[in-house]
Amino acid sequence: MTNHGINVLERGTSVSTPVTAEVGIPFFIGVAPIHCAEKPAEAGTPVLCTGMGEAIQKLGFAEDWKKYNLCECMVSHFELFGCQPAVFCNLLDMATMTTTVTPKDFNVTDHKVELPFETIDDAALRVRRAVSPADYLVRGTDYGVYHTGENLIIELLPDGTDYAAVKLNITYKAVNPAVVTPTVVAAGLQNIEKCLTAVGLVPDLIVAPGFSTNATVAAVMATKANGINGMFKAKALVDISTAETGGAVSYDAAFQRKASGNIVGKEQIPCWPMLKLGDRTFHMSTQLAGLMATVDAANEGIPYESPSNKAFKCDAIVLESGKEVILEHAQANILNAHGIVTALNFLGGIVAWGNYTACHPKSTDIKDLFIPVSRMFGWIGNSILKTFWARLDSPMNTRLIGSILDTCNIWLNGLVGAEYLLGARAEFRPDENPVTDLMAGRIKIHILNAPPPPMQQADFILEYDVNYLKSAFAGS
Repeated sequence: MTNHGINVLERGTSVSTPVTAEVGIPFFIGVAPIHCAEKPAEAGTPVLCTGMGEAIQKLGFAEDWKKYNLCECMVSHFELFGCQPAVFCNLLDMATMTTTVTPKDFNVTDHKVELPFETIDDAALRVRRAVSPADYLVRGTDYGVYHTGENLIIELLPDGTDYAAVKLNITYKAVNPAVVTPTVVAAGLQNIEKCLTAVGLVPDLIVAPGFSTNATVAAVMATKANGINGMFKAKALVDISTAETGGAVSYDAAFQRKASGNIVGKEQIPCWPMLKLGDRTFHMSTQLAGLMATVDAANEGIPYESPSNKAFKCDAIVLESGKEVILEHAQANILNAHGIVTALNFLGGIVAWGNYTACHPKSTDIKDLFIPVSRMFGWIGNSILKTFWARLDSPMNTRLIGSILDTCNIWLNGLVGAEYLLGARAEFRPDENPVTDLMAGRIKIHILNAPPPPMQQADFILEYDVNYLKSAFAGS
């Protein structure tokens, strides 16, 4: 049929909008008191939380952070640093990691029985009279159940049949957080692979306070940080133990333990010692995650600035025992020289101190040794993956390659203009793209970029200028 008229057709824009990767998103792994959560998350499944209330609802909360390390992460990230979101992975399974307590008599005080905090409020919790007839009491009619900060409470109800009882016979199941060992955590780190599917994003900080002091856990964290889902880069924030037995209780022992633990990867950021705020003690890795997220957020979600010389949320630097650590500037610099981030109370309060990843001093490659430079390389790579994934399997022709180069260069030029990069460009180099690769459907895009390194040292040279003296007295 004859088409007599004017037609307007649309063609897709050749330049894509870049999909930048998330930064400052921690993956906290370990143990949560899941048995007291209102809506308990499944064990081993990554959970996205945007605030303290949501985290408590999904994971529960306890003040015993040696048993429940994820509660430390909640307080630090949401309450102290005010950052969100964060991904949590609880490994305590209420279905399998439990012990059953045989029927036992408990004294009743003020119509209440205090059971251990680990008690699970489920069908296995059964309450009956301790005297004959030993009838079972009815929940909701004879008694109520609730968790406090330290216990699970059985409270007799005034209208119940045994309100005046002085003893109750109770059987119950209890979670056993001690079952979550470093071996379990090392295996559980595989769950980070589920993040993109489960929560729709890929975290770029891996944190396991209380467990990352273990060499195996630290090594697996580094492996995962090198390629989540086999491709996305992250950083593993690793603590160096400050325990009295087997840990580093002095700054010189810290870098010796770093070496003996083989913490030498560019993916790792080792931390020593610990931090204290009020009565609470924090692993430095926990607070460093919040600090890095804060700095990233202040820079439009671009990780080009180091967390060093930024304030921690603490009032003391301590060991696991609670003993305070007084670090001199020179001692902190020695730790930095061995690739360890520490804390320094020198001018302006207690700050993070150190710009190097764990590969320093072994590696001298600027893209690996500086924390912000290394993170920028990872962020650029992650953003390219997310931007061009949809282009896979498109016809490989000059239009496609030109579109990829245009998209990259426009985005990189914007980063250069905002001074997040000192310079950057994307190139398609013939010598890197032989005909055999093109025939196999493979292309290489070469991206050159230069994130600014942190200014670690500034030398001011003072010199007496005699000319000013001459000028002052000239003509007098």
